[in-house]
Amino acid sequence: MKRKLSARQMQMIALGGTIGVGLFMGSTSTIKWTGPSVLIAYAIAGLFLYLIMRALGEMLYVDPDTGSFSKFASEYIHPLAGYLTAWSNIFQFVVVGMSEMIAIGGYFEFWWPHLPSWIPGLVAIAFLTVANLISVKMFGELEFWFSLIKVVTIVLMIVVGLGLIVFGIGNGFHPIGIGNIWQHGFFTGGFKGFIFALSIVLASYQGIELIGVTAGEAENPQSTLVRAIRSTVFRILIFYIGAIFVILSIYPWDKLNNVGSPFVETFAKIGITAAASIINFVVITAALSGSNSGIYSASRMSYTLANNGQLPARFLKLNRHGVPFYSVVSISFGIFLGVILNAVVPMFWPHAENVFVLVYSSSVLPGMIPWFVILISQIEFRRQHKDEMANHPFKMPLSPWSNYLTLAFLLLTLVFMFFNPETRISILVGVLFLIIMTLLYFLKFHGKVKVS
Repeated sequence: MKRKLSARQMQMIALGGTIGVGLFMGSTSTIKWTGPSVLIAYAIAGLFLYLIMRALGEMLYVDPDTGSFSKFASEYIHPLAGYLTAWSNIFQFVVVGMSEMIAIGGYFEFWWPHLPSWIPGLVAIAFLTVANLISVKMFGELEFWFSLIKVVTIVLMIVVGLGLIVFGIGNGFHPIGIGNIWQHGFFTGGFKGFIFALSIVLASYQGIELIGVTAGEAENPQSTLVRAIRSTVFRILIFYIGAIFVILSIYPWDKLNNVGSPFVETFAKIGITAAASIINFVVITAALSGSNSGIYSASRMSYTLANNGQLPARFLKLNRHGVPFYSVVSISFGIFLGVILNAVVPMFWPHAENVFVLVYSSSVLPGMIPWFVILISQIEFRRQHKDEMANHPFKMPLSPWSNYLTLAFLLLTLVFMFFNPETRISILVGVLFLIIMTLLYFLKFHGKVKVS
């Protein structure tokens, strides 16, 4: 493959992977559990995600390769761990890509109510497939601009919100202040509600590890990866915490269900009459970004599986631009299949939309698998690379104790997700997926896998 991803592209890829549609659409799923203390939940989750990224960065600095954390799992844990990691990543991003393409059909209905919902999904997936096949640089450039649109929108929302809070701009110059943060309760759901919210918040950061998949195609990988990892987590924290702080300051947390999209309402308050159309455009780009990243990441993981002899050799075939052709086309077809099923299945099964919600939520546990293997792999990696660690400039802080603490945190959140009725089924479906893939590995590949 070709190293064509620049530092600016990689930073935006990591940012774009975790800033999704949910933030723009004003999702209140986390706020309803714990109120304004959700800000602390985002900060805690962000701290542990930073440690995970540092563990990944330590290994990537020595070995920046395509499909990195799957490769590390095979080398430093067991080939089964690498197999499960790659398939978990593929499953996660195909399912997320399906949901994003299905959602795009709904967003276009805002402007064209009678347009069949599958047409925008078909056009979008065709466009993204061609872009990913042209070159990795094209993928990186698309993702840079998709992510930039999201970032600029969040920054403008924070600026406009602060204008409302501090100067009362859009409110007759009567400052709103930040009293709503505590006047209606702070830890509104108690300890249980806070932990439930924390688990959902943690899931919202999924995709941040995408920067590890890009390692094999990054220009000057050592310096590029270090800069990207150092800046990305803190920027994500600023955007998430900043936007939610503004929202919770302007709107009482227990009234958010009546607001619709806080982004739309905040822009509308200062007289931007086209706010709804602007935010609709932004969430379309956010959906395109999610699917674009999904095609890239899942195709590189299928390439890694083929490289280990766990998929047919045709998935190793690169086109003249250095892109794994069959991998990209297969992942894109899988995502498109979801769009078609979404249009066809309801004709025969009226309650089919619940199945798609269930499948989407089942990606939460597989999406966390890379985090577990990164933390466990890094411990063994350090044992096997003692010479390189002597002058390593980007070590994981306080390892291995920080690894153990982060692993305990991830396990705790999974336990609470099981006890939460709203997330229990998704965890069980994720467990079932991992069991099936484990059985498949032992039936087909045990003792036959090469790790390169």
